[in-house]
Amino acid sequence: MSIEESAVIEEVFVQKPIHHYAHLLPSIFLVGPMGAGKTTVGKLLAKHLKRPFLDADWHISEKAGADIPWIFQKEGESGFRERESRAMDELSAMSSIVLATGGGVVERECNREYLKRGLVIFLDASVDTQIHRTKKDKNRPLLQTDNPKAVLETLYQRRLPLYQEVADITVATGRAYPKQMMAEILDVLIAYAKNIENQQTS
Repeated sequence: MSIEESAVIEEVFVQKPIHHYAHLLPSIFLVGPMGAGKTTVGKLLAKHLKRPFLDADWHISEKAGADIPWIFQKEGESGFRERESRAMDELSAMSSIVLATGGGVVERECNREYLKRGLVIFLDASVDTQIHRTKKDKNRPLLQTDNPKAVLETLYQRRLPLYQEVADITVATGRAYPKQMMAEILDVLIAYAKNIENQQTS
């Protein structure tokens, strides 16, 4: 983690006492398109909440003993999606975690059901933001084409209603500094936790 990221985390910790409410929150699942920042935000959020951070794609790779492009090449997208659903069933059953999911996780109904086991944050990112953040990433099989922007646009239009369906919280990315975005997420989580606390004491 860079010095700048550490400074961001330290400042938000002082201003937002999220750790006081963390025990009231269920597991948190991050969804959104490629390049939305699910892994980056997930790591920061896990640090604030003092929780383990897990990444579904990393979990799939570890279980398979191979990276995502290899799985796509050998098993096709359908084979990968089968692995992804098994991973989601396992990971979403864990308590008090922060989980970053793959961009296409919402396309399967069973995965959308698994996501109901926790609190879902949808990190929304424009196609231009996605292109900017993924243009040098060779670990995304669906973008290894002559026109990755067209692929991203198609995927975004198809998946957007599904992201919106599963989301408990929606945060736009790409227009704010990490500090501002984290402050926004923490504000919403604190309000969510306070509501739970009030229900328990009423």
